[in-house]
Amino acid sequence: MKYREIYELGVTRLKEAGIKEAELDARLLLEYVCHTDRNTLLAHPEHPVTEEEIDSYVNYLAEREKRVPLQHIVGYQEFMGLELYVNQHVLIPRQDTENLVEEVMPHVHDGMKILDLCTGSGCILISLLQYSNDCIGVGTDISKEALEVAAKNGEAILKEKEGKVYEQLRFVESDLFSNLPHEKFDLIVSNPPYIKTSVIDTLEPEVASFEPHLALDGGRDGLDFYRRIAKEAGSFLIRGGMLFLEIGYDQGEAVAGLLKEAGFVDIEIRKDYGGLDRVVFGTFLEECHV
Repeated sequence: MKYREIYELGVTRLKEAGIKEAELDARLLLEYVCHTDRNTLLAHPEHPVTEEEIDSYVNYLAEREKRVPLQHIVGYQEFMGLELYVNQHVLIPRQDTENLVEEVMPHVHDGMKILDLCTGSGCILISLLQYSNDCIGVGTDISKEALEVAAKNGEAILKEKEGKVYEQLRFVESDLFSNLPHEKFDLIVSNPPYIKTSVIDTLEPEVASFEPHLALDGGRDGLDFYRRIAKEAGSFLIRGGMLFLEIGYDQGEAVAGLLKEAGFVDIEIRKDYGGLDRVVFGTFLEECHV
């Protein structure tokens, strides 16, 4: 069978399974199986595919037809130019969260201490450390399995940067701040669970069935974690330290209000590339804390 033929088979099967991006997923799976790049389909459509590659491709198609996320099949997701290992224990990093990192980066200076709450795959914290110098990072998550993924990503990515295991990164099993020693940070960042409990089962099957509900469920109104973070963050920030939060598209004003009540100033709401509210951040001043 030729490269183009097996690709078209993949597209047909994924379309029949209701996969919205059937063409893209069929191509990415084929590239993964054949160890090729996106130019191969155009330049070498008649390239023969081995029986072993066909068998692997068909097996992966069967998984994708069951709505297993593509990233779980191939085992990685690109984020901020980095290749991150992912599995069923962490949320798959999304472009929405790249907006959060991009908002934080102008405020990162060499040698800062950064705390990442609900770190998951570690994508936010690892990106910030990768693109800065001599910063210290701490990531917390309530899930031990998620922290194992984050640690694997941190060692793989930051080891390349430093030429050795990066020693200025640690992960702590903690329900937000609960197990952290009392220390101060220059920046706190978080993409916490913010989906309303009642909405989770209505999400795409890839999310509702395969991503951890622990990392999705933000309570009845989606704001449970923001209330806790806003209330406690000041105790872990230096004076003038900043808190950055990813939010749902309709949560900007509510989360900004929580930060204001907790003593944050210079609060801003920033939009993503689709024009939707996506990031809220503010600066903590101790004497304003209530």
